[in-house]
Amino acid sequence: MSEKLIIFSAPSGSGKSTIINFLLKKNLNLAFSISATSRPPRGTEQNGVEYFFLSPEEFKRRIANDEFLEYEEVYKDRFYGTLKSQVEKQLNSGQNVIFDVDVVGGCNIKRFYGERALSIFIQPPSIEELRKRLIERGTDSPEIIESRIAKANFELSFAPKFDKIIINDDLEKAETEAFNVINEFIHS
Repeated sequence: MSEKLIIFSAPSGSGKSTIINFLLKKNLNLAFSISATSRPPRGTEQNGVEYFFLSPEEFKRRIANDEFLEYEEVYKDRFYGTLKSQVEKQLNSGQNVIFDVDVVGGCNIKRFYGERALSIFIQPPSIEELRKRLIERGTDSPEIIESRIAKANFELSFAPKFDKIIINDDLEKAETEAFNVINEFIHS
């Protein structure tokens, strides 16, 4: 059986990370894709565990060599991306690989792997509900929340490009729906 790729994208505050963590505990043989970044490690982070830590120069060299499935320069010289070699290594070890990426990255990975990948968009019930969740999370200033809402409007325009849209208006229902869709895809 050929290993599969599961791609998750969603606006911040949609519950994507919660759903992914739920799925990782299920018997789906899922392994989280380890991204590369040009930022230094924080706290106890280890190279090859949370991220692959590369210098900005090394990151740019690998971009030039077309070694990334997707990447983004979040700020000047602050890159995040998915290395093709790492994904292949995880697939070849017999794992199904799960991704938590932005909408553009999600579309790029899907384009690269085609039918081997399932792309899932987690959609909040509404922008108002998303704003409420971000405020309740209590981690961001009002300005950051508004910038996340603006970005969410942009991200929502990508939803139709995904194989499956799951509306997270009820977490348990969304988790079950994600599990069923992925389980069927992996075993198809």
